Amino acid sequence: MHIDYIPIDRLAVSKANMRAGKKPPDVSDILPSVIKRGVIIPLIVRPSGSDGDFEICAGKRRYFASLEAAKEDESVRTLPCIVVGEGDDAEALEISMIENMLRQDPDPVTQWESFTRLVKEGRAVDDIAATFAL
Repeated sequence: MHIDYIPIDRLAVSKANMRAGKKPPDVSDILPSVIKRGVIIPLIVRPSGSDGDFEICAGKRRYFASLEAAKEDESVRTLPCIVVGEGDDAEALEISMIENMLRQDPDPVTQWESFTRLVKEGRAVDDIAATFAL
C-alpha cells in the first residue's frame, strides 16, 4: 500500500464500490471545499488491469467533485490516492464499506465549537459558509 498522485483521467469507479451506481452522485455538499482546498483525504484505489489505470474502491464522491472542480480549474489534474493490491472484488467492497460506514459525523456542539474557532482564527462567516456549503 502506498500513496500516489494519479491523473484524474486514469481513474474510474470500481463496480465493487458500495456506491457504484450508474448516475453521478450529488456532490453539492463537498464541491465548495474541493474547489477551495482540493481533495485532502485520499481516494482508495486498486490497479484495474489496464496498464496505468486504477479503479476507485472508496472515494467516488470526491472523484466526481474533482471532475466538477476541474471544469472550473484546469490545474486539477491528479488526485491523492492510496493504492492497494489488486485483490478480489470482495476485498474491494470491504474496503469501500469500511471507508464509508465507519465514519462518525461530529455532533452539532462539536461542529459549532469548530466553526467558532474558525471565526476566532480570522475566517469570515461567509467564507466558512462557502467552504462547507452552508
